[in-house]
Amino acid sequence: MQGLTMTNSAGKIFIAVVLAGLAAFPVVRPSAASTSEEALLALAQPLADYKLYVAGLSEKLVADTSRFVEAIEAGDIEKAKTLYAPTRMSYEAIEPIAELFSDIDVAVDSRADDWERREQDPGFGGFHRIEYGLWAEDSTDGLAPYAEKLMADVSELNRRIFSLTFPAEDVLEGASDLMNEVASTKVTGEEDRYSHTDLYDFKANFDGSRKIFELTRPLIEDRYPAFVARVLGNFQAVDQRLDKYRSGRGGWVTYDQVSSDDVKALTVTVNTLAEDLATLRAKLGVD
Repeated sequence: MQGLTMTNSAGKIFIAVVLAGLAAFPVVRPSAASTSEEALLALAQPLADYKLYVAGLSEKLVADTSRFVEAIEAGDIEKAKTLYAPTRMSYEAIEPIAELFSDIDVAVDSRADDWERREQDPGFGGFHRIEYGLWAEDSTDGLAPYAEKLMADVSELNRRIFSLTFPAEDVLEGASDLMNEVASTKVTGEEDRYSHTDLYDFKANFDGSRKIFELTRPLIEDRYPAFVARVLGNFQAVDQRLDKYRSGRGGWVTYDQVSSDDVKALTVTVNTLAEDLATLRAKLGVD
């Protein structure tokens, strides 16, 4: 996925640090009294790998946000617009576990609808407040404080990742819940309503949920081969649908250029993914 890899030198250092952190902090927490010890042990490595994946994205989010903030503070509106969607992708890819840091999620990713005075509400900040300024107001004027707060929030998220426990049930539910959110609300274009850069978010959301499935897949594919094939096929179908709207190097056209037929087809496929991923807990023995 575009924008979600680290440089080799930074990556090697980071992976070493994360591996040390994984040894020091808990990753798996018993989901419920009825969850078997065998199921928890089987999930320990996939969850540890997922934590490493999230930590890498979090580090990249900080680096990308720094460049985005610099463009805003320099008053370079065209560069800020260019960086907006790619910068968000790291955050959108780890959204399956957003409930584990809900306070940061509100600060970073809330919509105007969540606030009494909408765009004019002083509490409305984060990516979408900046998006409103860049596209609806076509200016960087007054955005520096929002940009600085965004930088502080993503940095705080990055600091928390090492000590954050990843409960098995939350990670597994997060994969299906995010697909539900895409199918029920995001396909309407409500999230990036000013910039219409929704396809970047969709790609990151799909990849984030798919990562959880791919890491747990070896635990179920012998028992549920048809299920695994169906989920993989639907993720591939989503990718093919999005690939129709590729633009430039690693980007996508604006969402208002997507046909209504493709939106409907995408919704059906993502709904199926949500329903299938919702059964992962039971298939993995996490009750």
